[in-house]
Amino acid sequence: MAEERAPYEAKWYVVHTYSGYENKVKSTLEAVIENRGLQEMIQEVSIPIDESVEVKDGKKKVTQKKRYPGYVLIKMVYTEEIWYIVRNTRGVTGFVGPNANKPQPLSDEELALMGLESSWVPSVDYEIGDSVRIISGPFSDCVGVVEEVNLEKHMVRVRISMFGRETPVELDFTQVVRV
Repeated sequence: MAEERAPYEAKWYVVHTYSGYENKVKSTLEAVIENRGLQEMIQEVSIPIDESVEVKDGKKKVTQKKRYPGYVLIKMVYTEEIWYIVRNTRGVTGFVGPNANKPQPLSDEELALMGLESSWVPSVDYEIGDSVRIISGPFSDCVGVVEEVNLEKHMVRVRISMFGRETPVELDFTQVVRV
């Protein structure tokens, strides 16, 4: 009886590209994946984009802006062959990491901060009813009481006193510390 090969675990890597080549690199890699049947090895090629709505002369205009210009994110299984294919794609200058010949995958924490898939669950040292100080954002240096902790969304709702009223604000876990 033949033994089945365990599937490799794909991880996210960051590739540096020439400025303005992100879309070209993505389309070239997608064509290579299709032509060589590498769907299992290179599972996703992504260019994170933020959309914003601008109103000019009474008309709404949706604009798209690359979140990380000059970079493409690739979910792949690292092998020498896959590294070679990606590294030698036109427009790619190299993988991001301390060693160009052995790229470093993104950690779960980095994935979560970038808004990509992640199994990372942050550990927080506060719970409902605890006092916390806001350390960044528009409410920086305000002190409030934790009302809700949402581990899935990595958000915490804090009740602060603003203009003599109790006001709930939703913040990222990284924006508050326990007092």
